[in-house]
Amino acid sequence: MELKIVKIEKPEELNFILGQAHFIKTVEDIHEALITAVPGIQFGLGFCESSGPRLVRYTGTDEEMIGLAVKNADALSAGHVFIIFLKNVFPINVLHAVKSVSEVVRIFCATANPTEVIIAETEQGRGVLGVIDGLSTIGIESEKDIRERKQILRKFGYKL
Repeated sequence: MELKIVKIEKPEELNFILGQAHFIKTVEDIHEALITAVPGIQFGLGFCESSGPRLVRYTGTDEEMIGLAVKNADALSAGHVFIIFLKNVFPINVLHAVKSVSEVVRIFCATANPTEVIIAETEQGRGVLGVIDGLSTIGIESEKDIRERKQILRKFGYKL
């Protein structure tokens, strides 16, 4: 077995969701879940097929997001892994809908942070062991930090 690190390539501000599913039907079902959760959503989805032709399957509503999803899914090339890039939508707005898709078995991360995916490669194929989502913490929040955290949640409309 060989361990590899795959960096997710994306613009700094862009959010994505990385997960694993179990069936080719995933592509259409996640697409439907996303457009139902947020009408007019702009996204791209790449899915690593693990049997048969073993292609990167894709869909979406935004060509740029689709391109990023295909590029990153191809770099990962790990069994039944999917990646969704979101434009002008936070993962919190669609995460429940994605997790509710019957083929989805896990979510590795939902983030805009720099992300490295730890991949194990064997003779059979590749699988995701985990992710490094962002950077290590460097301290404990102060009272000022608490106020700022609460303000940003209200700015984005997540708290009253």
